[in-house]
Order: sequence, then C-alpha cells, then structure tokens
Amino acid sequence: MPAITVKAHYDGRTIQLDEPIELAPNARLLVTVLESTDGNGTDWRSLATEGLARAFGDDEPDYGPEDLLRR
Repeated sequence: MPAITVKAHYDGRTIQLDEPIELAPNARLLVTVLESTDGNGTDWRSLATEGLARAFGDDEPDYGPEDLLRR
C-alpha cells in the first residue's frame, strides 16, 4: 500500500481514525501529534505561506500572508 495521510484524533483512550480505511494486520503506521489550535481549525495562512516558500526557488522574492490575500 502506498503511503497516505489519514486524519485521526485521540479520544482520551485510543487513536480513532476519522476516515474509513482498510488496514492489514500489523500494518506499519507513523503517528504525528499536532499542536492544539485555538479552536478555528488549521492555520491555513501559515500552511499556504510555507507552501509558497517551497514552490519557488531561493532567488524568488519572499512571500508573506499579505501576498495570499491579493486577488
């Protein structure tokens, strides 16, 4: 099976997958624990800024949150 990302949460006792997926017995998994957010979900602005930084070379200008809001 190719590597995929599946959303999950910890219910206080066990890790619960948020999406249906079939796993073989003893399937190898990687678990990443994310920081808690302030309740409004993912920090999309930071993710987008990081994505822009990865998408362009070192000789490109710096991009910040204000660049993401332009239309």
